[in-house]
Amino acid sequence: MSQTNQPITYDDNNIFAKMLNGDIPYHKVYEDDKTLAFMDIMPQAKGHVLVIPKQKAVDLADLEAEYAAAVLMTCKKVMQAQRQVFEREGIIQMQLNGAQAGQTVFHYHVHLIPSSIHELGRHAATQVESDRLADIAKQLAAVIVD
Repeated sequence: MSQTNQPITYDDNNIFAKMLNGDIPYHKVYEDDKTLAFMDIMPQAKGHVLVIPKQKAVDLADLEAEYAAAVLMTCKKVMQAQRQVFEREGIIQMQLNGAQAGQTVFHYHVHLIPSSIHELGRHAATQVESDRLADIAKQLAAVIVD
């Protein structure tokens, strides 16, 4: 639902759909047949990763069970990598459903943020240099175990 309480229909031109179609570059951390994990270009903390399904779903209510399970398994792999690379136990898992909750890209996604809720930076405030994101993505990808 939007801020006017109207259901949001999936937009094939959203940024994540464009990434899945290969139209927009991204810094991949992990990919399988049902999911993609990549660096958030405007992270709330160093190592902020987004995990998306390869299904057209606006929010959790639209997500098929097999894709929901796949997203959670990818989140688990990425979190283990974040813990190893950043030497920290605390990882924020955040998932927003609808504009009223703060969702800005209407393709289901999970934020995995190596931070404390008390230290979390503002979302979409500052874009990080592509080279830095590429380096972090490589570090995380190198330790993910299938």
